[in-house]
Amino acid sequence: MARNLGFLFLILSLAICQAAIFEPVSDKHRSAALHLFRPVDGSFGSLEESYESLRTFEILGVKKFDVSQSTCPLVVKTLEASPPCSKDLFDALRVNRILRCEVEADIFEKIASKLQTGIREASSLLDFYYGVGSLGLIKEQSPETNVQLSDASTTFHSIKSLSQSDGRWLFSFGSVESSTYAAGLALETLAGVISLASSELDQSMIGTVKSDIVKLFDSTERYDDGSLYFDDKLLDTHGHQGPISTTSAVVRGVTSFSAVISGKLNLPGDKILGLARFFLGIGVPGNAKDLFTQIDSVACLEDNKISIPLILSLPATVLSLTKKDQLKVKVNTVLGSSAPPLTVKLVQAFSSDKEITVLENQKLNFDPESSDHSLDILSSNIDIGKYIFSFRVVLHEPENKKIYATGGQTRVPIFVTGFINVDSSEISILDSDLGSIETKQKLDLSGKTSLSLSANHLQKLSLHFELTTPHGNSFHPHQVLLKLSHESKVDHVFLVGNSGRHFEILLDFLGLVEKFYYLSGKYDMQLTVGDVAMENSFLIALGHVELDLPQAPEKAPRPPPQPVDPSSIYGPKQEIIHIFRATEKRPPQELSLAFLGLTVLPFLAFLIGLVRLGVNLKNFPSSALPATFALLFHCGIAAVLSLYLLFWLKLDLFTTLKALGFLGIFLLFVGHRTLSHLASMSTKLKSA
Repeated sequence: MARNLGFLFLILSLAICQAAIFEPVSDKHRSAALHLFRPVDGSFGSLEESYESLRTFEILGVKKFDVSQSTCPLVVKTLEASPPCSKDLFDALRVNRILRCEVEADIFEKIASKLQTGIREASSLLDFYYGVGSLGLIKEQSPETNVQLSDASTTFHSIKSLSQSDGRWLFSFGSVESSTYAAGLALETLAGVISLASSELDQSMIGTVKSDIVKLFDSTERYDDGSLYFDDKLLDTHGHQGPISTTSAVVRGVTSFSAVISGKLNLPGDKILGLARFFLGIGVPGNAKDLFTQIDSVACLEDNKISIPLILSLPATVLSLTKKDQLKVKVNTVLGSSAPPLTVKLVQAFSSDKEITVLENQKLNFDPESSDHSLDILSSNIDIGKYIFSFRVVLHEPENKKIYATGGQTRVPIFVTGFINVDSSEISILDSDLGSIETKQKLDLSGKTSLSLSANHLQKLSLHFELTTPHGNSFHPHQVLLKLSHESKVDHVFLVGNSGRHFEILLDFLGLVEKFYYLSGKYDMQLTVGDVAMENSFLIALGHVELDLPQAPEKAPRPPPQPVDPSSIYGPKQEIIHIFRATEKRPPQELSLAFLGLTVLPFLAFLIGLVRLGVNLKNFPSSALPATFALLFHCGIAAVLSLYLLFWLKLDLFTTLKALGFLGIFLLFVGHRTLSHLASMSTKLKSA
């Protein structure tokens, strides 16, 4: 029976097609957030990590974890102790904006006063960024607190003085290299200054910043799929910021600045759409930092005053003619919200191989219930293969064209699969000299085939079949292989050629005797036909052919050595059966107990001897140092006796001798000191 390989090829084709498809934020991102942002002991970690986790859940609408009890005390402590214009204070206020911890009003008043002073004394962009950002957060959390900047124009001018002619910004007044990442922070800071200003700022300064933004967008870099991004080449004490963090900083800065000024920025909607495609093209990031950056950035693009990007996506990019699949298209915002009234048109569809247009100027049907735009491709002349579909999104309302960015034409790769017809299958044995057919048999390549053929080195083997698509066109699979396997496990693989829909291979055994190493015997035949668009790809055993080849000459090539089966080397070995010696007969229990009693008798005699000799402690040293040596000497004797007991119970001879050696040296030292003291005392008594 043929073994279906279609599932493998469909998976590979799906992976290829997804390379140029942009999908809005979906449940995949929510699942990733729940996996990556998981609290430990009721906390997400630092305040920065807590904000990134909480902000991601807030945007995605996930309400899973309550970390208020463990995080709020840290927030209050940081608010009370952190210096102004610091990152810790900024992170604490960002976390408090989401958790709404119980913070006394006078704390906000004190912080605001310090921040206003710190902003006036700021000497770097980060000082301005954290200071102004913290005041903006206090304004949102405590509206009654006075956070206005009385000298907003001076602050605005100080920050603007860090800008460069190319739209980039310096991190500090002493810096030399400009940074795109710093430009994003500066724009976000300037937006905060405008919102905190006690009076309206000079519009000429705001106009200059608008021009800087246009210059900054001239430095965008582009991928082939139309996505745009910013990259920062600066490497200094602030570290290198990659394309994701740099582009995110610019997006936050530009959208924040556009939200607080009158009028719109002069930026094309296609560039905003290109930035959205860059973040969505990442897919679902595998680490928490990138996931937060992606979600936070697309949230800024979801609702901005410049241009809201609309994303065209396809639920499936592999369509089956056999299953009568319809082409379905969705249009949403970057966070998956519904799009305004619009129409999706198929501008052109052409084969990626032959570049022949197969479909054009088709309007997709809209289903209000599923929000899908669909097209029946079975009614067209689209056949099996790989195609490029070009779509255009047309907004119904003219005013929506000023709000949303559709991006012109969107090209999407599509695979169309189907069932391939296999006809006129036959295999023959031909006479080499006359070309006449000696044996000819029909094949059923869709079912079980078991052939038994025989041939010699003067004959040929011919295999022939046809492949056609459901529309009757010729089909050329990626793989058409015939394999002959000798009974000694020597394999030979041949590529089957084609002419249009006809596939044929002719094996002349006379010219193949050296390749076959003159090995006569049974050769199993196996045919493989596979393609990513072929739903009935197969690998089928055709049977075998018995070859009679001449004897190998003396210098003929030998078959290559066959690989050794790893299971024969590393597999389980044969079980070893061993008969252990029977347990020797032991003496009776009564005899063992009697022997134990005899071994105790010397110890009892030792104790009786001590009593008869009148052992006492009268000569035990009374002064501190000699008494200590005497005590250590007796402890050493006890340790030796304990060592003998342990040797009897569990220790081996070598371990016991090693320990006894150390104890012997110790006893020799303390015993010598003790006996020396007793001898000196005895001498003094005799002389007295």
